[in-house]
Order: sequence, then structure tokens, then C-alpha cells
Amino acid sequence: MAHEHKLEIFRGALKFKSNIQKIWGVLIFLSIITAIEVILGIYKPEFLMGYVLGMKALNWIFIILTIVKAYYIAWDFMHLRDELPGLRRAIVWTGVFLICYLVFILLQEGGYVHDVYSSGFITHDF
Repeated sequence: MAHEHKLEIFRGALKFKSNIQKIWGVLIFLSIITAIEVILGIYKPEFLMGYVLGMKALNWIFIILTIVKAYYIAWDFMHLRDELPGLRRAIVWTGVFLICYLVFILLQEGGYVHDVYSSGFITHDF
């Protein structure tokens, strides 16, 4: 028995008539997010250069947009939407935990490297 996939995105806000239309809709959505990231990366607006929680606001925006894209790719193309809620939670919360852990490590190690280079005392040749 064939399984029918849902032809909607954004929790049913946009509904498509075929899989081809849905693929184009997802492509456009992911392209818009990528275009926003590229534009912000090129222009680097001055008002986003302030520090928030130890990192520039622009970097936080990049991290959040990348997580949104990764979540949406997994949700749509890996068909997490069609799985049982327990499996979805196990996959999503594991990813959220690992991403938070990675951000923490990057902030800690980046601070260390900055302190070493700014003090002029280098013990290791990186």
C-alpha cells in the first residue's frame, strides 16, 4: 500500500496540488533564506554588529537561519513530518542539544584563542 505524503508546508498554510509544485515551493523558501544570509554577509549592517551574549548579533542571525534551514530540510525531505511524535522529538531534540553544545564550545574556544593572541603570549603555534 502506497503512503501519501502531505502536500503542504508551514503547518498547512501553503498547500500544493502535486509533489512537483511542493518541491518548487520548498526550493523557493530555502532560496529566500539563503539569499537573506548572503545579503547580510555581503553588506554586514552596522546595527547588527553589536554584541549579544558574547557574539555579534549578525552571527546569531546566521546561526538561527542555518538551523531553520537544517530543520526544514529534515522535516520535509527526510519526511520527519510523517513519523511518530516520539521519533520526531528524539531526532529534533538531539539535534538541538548538539547544536547548543557546539555553539558553547565555539564560544569558549574562540574566547581562549582571542585571549592568547591579544595578550601576545603564544605557547602553541596554531
